[in-house]
Amino acid sequence: MIPIVHHPDYVAPAPVRSGYQWNKNGLVRDLLRASDAALDWHEPEPMPRRWLEAAHDDDYVAEVIEARVPPLKERRIGFPVTPAVAARSQAVPGGTYLAARLALERGYAANTAGGSHHALADTGAGYCVFNDLAISAIRLVEEGTVGRVLIVDCDVHQGDGTAALTAGRPGIATYSIHAEKNFPVRKAVSTLDVPLPDGVTDDDYLATLEATLTPMIDGFGPDLILYQAGVDPFESDRLGRLSLTLDGLARRERLIARLALARRLPVASALGGGYGSDGMEVAARHVASILALGQAMLGDTALGPGREAAGTV
Repeated sequence: MIPIVHHPDYVAPAPVRSGYQWNKNGLVRDLLRASDAALDWHEPEPMPRRWLEAAHDDDYVAEVIEARVPPLKERRIGFPVTPAVAARSQAVPGGTYLAARLALERGYAANTAGGSHHALADTGAGYCVFNDLAISAIRLVEEGTVGRVLIVDCDVHQGDGTAALTAGRPGIATYSIHAEKNFPVRKAVSTLDVPLPDGVTDDDYLATLEATLTPMIDGFGPDLILYQAGVDPFESDRLGRLSLTLDGLARRERLIARLALARRLPVASALGGGYGSDGMEVAARHVASILALGQAMLGDTALGPGREAAGTV
């Protein structure tokens, strides 16, 4: 069975003046429930405040939790931080952390939200409030659950916040493969950045991913991969600049799984970016990503009755 992490607070009412697709997490949940896959659902605890503060400035954490984020920061985030958004912002890092703990036990687990890789120390940005990837990695290492975490970010946008929040921290490394000309304009410095020109298609993307990620995994020697599985490299994504097909995205997930399985590395995935006018289409991309990863990592145990395992890259 594929461990799936979901919290009711992920489905928050849309604040006014918001460009974010607030129905996405609920649609992902519903499509997963309607699938034939064998799923094992888990509800996380909200991330404790002290671990939020281990990654973010104390004052900013207080602003979010108390829903009094200044207008300038709300503009950078892309929506107002209401009490419901504040609750969601604490639940999401808890979900990524729980997915990591489950992955360590089971090999793979997915959070149905998260991947908020633009959030910085003292502010959110780009639809990201708290950086669940950095928060979870810091907690996992500092509490001694693992010695080394590799954050692999395949979103079309660079994981600038994740790189900044984890820079110089022992036991954490960051990899980001992204469209060079896309948001953010000012890039941070990941442990390894792989910027791509506009319009890269399936074969070139996958060859570059394998050629750059493989030696990084082997050189760093992680105990766990936290995977930002954004589906916005898709050719028709509203905010993407790359040209992967749906088959290319599925091959990407099988490639990540193959690299991990060959090294007996657990993988925990966070949802990441995916944008478009049709919410159901976007959610279906995310669900396909989760199921492809689950089936590749866990094999036939992830399949429902009468289903055959996915092919390999």
